[in-house]
Amino acid sequence: MAPHTNIMILFLVSQVVLLVLVSRIEAKVPAVIVFGDSSVDAGNNNFIPTVARSNFEPYGRDFSGGRATGRFSNGRLATDFIAQHLGIKPTIPAYLDPAYNISDFATGVTFASAATGYDNATSDVLTVLPLWKELDYFQDYQKKLKAHLGEKQATQTITEAVYIISVGTNDFLENYYAFPGGRRSQFTITQYQDYLAGIAESFVKRLHGLGARKISLGGLPPMGCMPLERTTNIMGQHECVESYNNLALEFNGKLGNLVVKLNKQLPGVNLVFSNPYYAFMHIILRPALYGIEVTQVACCATGMFEMGYACGRTNPFTCPNADKYVFWDAFHPTEKTNHIIADYVAKKVLYKFL
Repeated sequence: MAPHTNIMILFLVSQVVLLVLVSRIEAKVPAVIVFGDSSVDAGNNNFIPTVARSNFEPYGRDFSGGRATGRFSNGRLATDFIAQHLGIKPTIPAYLDPAYNISDFATGVTFASAATGYDNATSDVLTVLPLWKELDYFQDYQKKLKAHLGEKQATQTITEAVYIISVGTNDFLENYYAFPGGRRSQFTITQYQDYLAGIAESFVKRLHGLGARKISLGGLPPMGCMPLERTTNIMGQHECVESYNNLALEFNGKLGNLVVKLNKQLPGVNLVFSNPYYAFMHIILRPALYGIEVTQVACCATGMFEMGYACGRTNPFTCPNADKYVFWDAFHPTEKTNHIIADYVAKKVLYKFL
């Protein structure tokens, strides 16, 4: 049976499961707390010295007020839609943004930093926040939350909040495969996956130790289908890079096994694996079902390789309607794709937290 057929069957089975779930989830979760990379960074990188930023046009052109907040998309991120789906609020603010304070953060906050990874060496590439620093900020947040809400209510919020971790793509594409003399000279690809899974395990354990109980560990998307990878896949006639997609599936398998293991080990934890791979692949393989027309290139600029500053507002090639595209820039999804993935994850996985 062809891999694409398997993907279709798996996705369709999951959709049947969704039909028996309640489509609207009431607000039983007090806050959404987020860690990770550009998939969930709402603008923290605006406030650190790095080039990994998107706080300029045309980013954010479909966001409320047309504001370029630092989200790597034309609008909202998947975590924004998840917070809305949970009945909390329409957007999750960045912790380092001085426009917000603890009263805003009490119901949701992201510590994520674009271009980071599990591996500290990944965050060093573009001088962004390493994952351990995101956890330091979370501890700082806890102190402020206790001062704001009082010890009892703050502890309850920390216990009942949903924690979302979305990271890992940069470890492979911006680190391991980008620098032949770096991690590639130290690890085989299988060893590197195990190394990253070990860091993921330590991170979840530390988060649990700080009071988190409802934790979503995110999987990798089909990395080989990002426009940047398709553009450089000349020998493969610009199709998805199967080796990268297979790597994502393999690493997701390791993360899935980790979730099973930690659910047995950590007292009181409710750890779930949020795997976006098949839902994302379904959009790419059957775009017309979602009203999407373009899958191979992105909306911004030529759509082949640009992201960040190369996606500047002066570029004449940027598409007029991002809703017709899977990808906004060469690395990141459009708001529409984010919305589809968020709804899928919320209904398929996060309902377990309610």
